[in-house]
Amino acid sequence: MKNYLEFFMGSMDRAFGNERRRRDFMTRFYELFIESSPDVARRFAATDMDRQKEMLARSIHEMLEFSTSRAASEYLRQTAQRHDRAHRDIPPVLYDLWLDCLLATVREFDARFNDEIELSWRVVLAPGVAYMKFKYDRT
Repeated sequence: MKNYLEFFMGSMDRAFGNERRRRDFMTRFYELFIESSPDVARRFAATDMDRQKEMLARSIHEMLEFSTSRAASEYLRQTAQRHDRAHRDIPPVLYDLWLDCLLATVREFDARFNDEIELSWRVVLAPGVAYMKFKYDRT
C-alpha cells in the first residue's frame, strides 16, 4: 500500500531543503504562477512578495494539517474568507492553476519527482483546495 502522505513529506523535505532553498522554491513558484495568467499577474502587481512567500509556506502547512486532521484551522478559515467572492474574489479556477504551478515548481526542486510524487502532492493538498473552492460562494 502506498503512503501518499509519506511521499509528500519526503518530497517537501527535498524541495524545501533548508531556508535558502525554501526561499528559492517560493520565488520560483511565484514566477511560474504570475507568468501563468494575466489575471494572476494583475492580482499580484502591487503585492509585497516577501510577505506573500511566507503566506504560501504557511498555506501549504495549513493544507497539510487540514488533510490529516480534516479540521479547518482558524488560519485556513480566515484565508478562505479573505479569498471568497465578497472579499478578494479569487475564483475557483485559479486554485487549479495554483496547484499546477506548485507542482511545476516541485518538479524543478525535487530530484526524485515522478508520477507518484505528483499524485502525493495532489492527494494531500486536494482537501484544502476543495475547501478554498467551496468557500468561494459561501460566506
